[in-house]
Amino acid sequence: MAYTGSEILRKTLTMILAGGQGERLFPLTKDRTKPSVSFGGKYRIIDFTLSNCLNSGFRKIYVLTQYKSDSLNRHLYEAWNIFNPELGEFIYSIPPQFKTSSDWYLGTANAIYQNFNLIEDHQYDWVLILSGDHIYKMDYLKMIQYHIEKKADLTLSAINIPKDQASRFGVIQISEDYTIQSFIEKPKDPPAIPNIPDQSFVNMGIYVFSVKALKEAMYKMEEEKVPSLDFGKHVIPYMLKNNYNLKAYRFIDENKKPEPYWVDVGTIESYYAASMDLISVNPHFNLYDTHWPLRTEQRQFPPAKTVSHEGERVGRAINSLITDGTIISGGLVERSILGFNVRVNSYTYITDSIIMDNCNIGRYSRIRRAIIDKNVHVPEGTEIGFDPEEDKKRFKVSETGIVIIPKNYKF
Repeated sequence: MAYTGSEILRKTLTMILAGGQGERLFPLTKDRTKPSVSFGGKYRIIDFTLSNCLNSGFRKIYVLTQYKSDSLNRHLYEAWNIFNPELGEFIYSIPPQFKTSSDWYLGTANAIYQNFNLIEDHQYDWVLILSGDHIYKMDYLKMIQYHIEKKADLTLSAINIPKDQASRFGVIQISEDYTIQSFIEKPKDPPAIPNIPDQSFVNMGIYVFSVKALKEAMYKMEEEKVPSLDFGKHVIPYMLKNNYNLKAYRFIDENKKPEPYWVDVGTIESYYAASMDLISVNPHFNLYDTHWPLRTEQRQFPPAKTVSHEGERVGRAINSLITDGTIISGGLVERSILGFNVRVNSYTYITDSIIMDNCNIGRYSRIRRAIIDKNVHVPEGTEIGFDPEEDKKRFKVSETGIVIIPKNYKF
């Protein structure tokens, strides 16, 4: 049976996993979950997955939350309260509700299992399962059309990455028609792609399940007392072993660059590198594509501005992203990202740094290779990023010397 695009959209439920603790991003995740961390000045990490949903036409969305979810819930309400229930559209955050047990979400598959009632309530044919903490552009409708065409029980999106990075992911081996032959979760020695010895084909954590197959497999696992907490560790190997039809879908990037872009900003180093890419002359990730709009909360701040031009007291921003409400008054900002409502005062020098919302940088301060979270007042004359030993006495410093100052820090 052939389905139109509108029929697929009506019969598909989207569930976004957004409850991870994000321990490797600490202290940015001290008060919030990873998908709620700021990125690119004005966005949150989850905005990129949600923008993909919107651009793909999917408007029936549950966001499964767990740890430190108040910031994320507030953002969903303030930025994404755009769906019309009268048209069958919605976005709801769903914390663990202890409907099936007294457990919190115990893994990716368990989070879906605990919310089977949401799938059953409206007789969906397919469920699209996404992660809320990756940055990429993708048309999910194309993937579901592929899933239907192949008569798959499960389709997972996959991408080539360097073999030496693949041990953090599930690695897939496929036949010529993209049937999955083996799946190894986080192998120490990842298998390479045939004829491409330095690349592996890895799972992106983007799944399309036929609802009937998903429920059947997980109920069988429960009956057989087989662990069923995680898709990569448990459910996918079980479905392979029991001859379900599993297909790989090669990632089609809507970013329109020579190299596919899909980034897990799961560590301070990867978060910083992805952020700094945005301010390069030709960034790998394009924020400015009007054909693939990236949505977030539009705050009511005035335009950013630079002021003062008196001798050395010149307000300047060079090769930087500056968000609304920010004033650079007689200071120099270069190769940096400034969030909403930041104040950079006279004779201050900021370079290669990320300054989040509502920060005030005092006069004569010097800041280099730092991430300063929201609501921090940096006193006059402060130096950050120039003396590693001194920085380590007060702040977290990454392996490569990035200084991280947590939200609401008091000097």
